[in-house]
Amino acid sequence: MSAPSAPQRPVTVRMFTQRLSATPRGARLARHLAVGQLDAWGIPYGSDVSEAVAVIVGELAANAVTHGRVPGRDFELRLTLVTGSVRVEVTDSRSGPRPPGPRDVWPPLPLAESGRGLVLVDAVADRWEVLDRDSPPGKTVRAEVDVPGWTALVRRQGLLTGS
Repeated sequence: MSAPSAPQRPVTVRMFTQRLSATPRGARLARHLAVGQLDAWGIPYGSDVSEAVAVIVGELAANAVTHGRVPGRDFELRLTLVTGSVRVEVTDSRSGPRPPGPRDVWPPLPLAESGRGLVLVDAVADRWEVLDRDSPPGKTVRAEVDVPGWTALVRRQGLLTGS
């Protein structure tokens, strides 16, 4: 008699990657592509998860264009549907200066005209971090938003292993 098998756990099931021009138009397009991809994965437009991802992608893409731009180089948007959450990664080509990490973000002064992007990411992401890249040089800001009802979503999509 064989031992009972362990329940199957969901695995990384979907990935979307797009290189975009490091321009304001590229940053806007990143946000639109992200919410469209989430909708295709069964996370509808206007849901809490979709709205949170839209804010995160918008802010990180704007930062990549404003602070991480290297002339002639694009930035990359990657969305991954992982166990229990959506992972957002925005990678640019500038290696320094490194943006502050989750524990180092401070709200700007009330009348400051900038400095709110990572504060917003910190507020809506369940987890986030800044990762350095060596080859090619640059950095990736990775954020995750938890997906309530994850099991129901992956069952509807037929994405649970063993299903």
